[in-house]
Amino acid sequence: MDKQASSERAARSASGFAYILFGVIAVALAVGLLLVRPSPATVIGGLVGGFFALWWCWGGLYILQPNQAALLMFFGSYRGTDRHEGLRWANPFNAKVKMSVRARNFNSEKLKVNDLRGNPIEIAAAIVWRVDDTARASFDVQDFDAYVLTQAEAAVRHLASRYAYDNLDEVEGAPVAAREITLRSGTEEVGTALRQELQARFSQAGIVVVDAKLTHLAYAPEIAGAMLRRQQAEAVVAARSKIVQGAVGMVELALKGLEERGLVQLDDERKAAMVSNLLVVLCSDHDVSPIVNAGTLYT
Repeated sequence: MDKQASSERAARSASGFAYILFGVIAVALAVGLLLVRPSPATVIGGLVGGFFALWWCWGGLYILQPNQAALLMFFGSYRGTDRHEGLRWANPFNAKVKMSVRARNFNSEKLKVNDLRGNPIEIAAAIVWRVDDTARASFDVQDFDAYVLTQAEAAVRHLASRYAYDNLDEVEGAPVAAREITLRSGTEEVGTALRQELQARFSQAGIVVVDAKLTHLAYAPEIAGAMLRRQQAEAVVAARSKIVQGAVGMVELALKGLEERGLVQLDDERKAAMVSNLLVVLCSDHDVSPIVNAGTLYT
């Protein structure tokens, strides 16, 4: 049978300044009693009573800084958590275990994992977290700091396996809703998924994820060169496609303008020659060398 998860609750505590005053009053009363009735029984009773009152009032004092909590333990039994800052007082028999609830952050190590398509990649993340439930952080896990580091690495590895590094086969101009979310392009979506993954793992330890984002993303060195050449080739193809589309539009505009103005009558063969020449001029990646044709297409 699974053990029920611990849950933080407020501890019974009070301001420490009042108990400092109570301790001083108790000592003053004990001294006054000794002065009024200086008998052996009074001396013993006054010393014992004054010492016990002083210990009860001052022995339970402790100080809490802002964003610091104290777990009160009564002989191994959890009595609650005090989150009030300043000078505090609680039962002197309670052990006070202080814990910081400030935000903390760390950069995970660069991990080599396989993405959704099996490509080896390197990935790392920056994670900001804080303790929300001090009882769970203390009693439900052995060491919540080590727990966070281990679970963060597992979450980053699992996230990388759910997405592809990049969609190299994506059709240009496709609707946004139909595009695949990748580690490289879906920054916000991947960040949200990482925070949800971390929160699901950290909740057992009473820890809240404040923020989480990828800080490093790259192909593994063994395939980085090949992937770079592939990206360069695809960029060249995409650029050529744009150039050809523009050139075809310009040729079409030129032919239509000549026909509308009636400057010259072109048959199909001359149109084909003109289209060929214009496409060569517009699509070439070298400077064009003009050639003066002294004849005609038919001689």
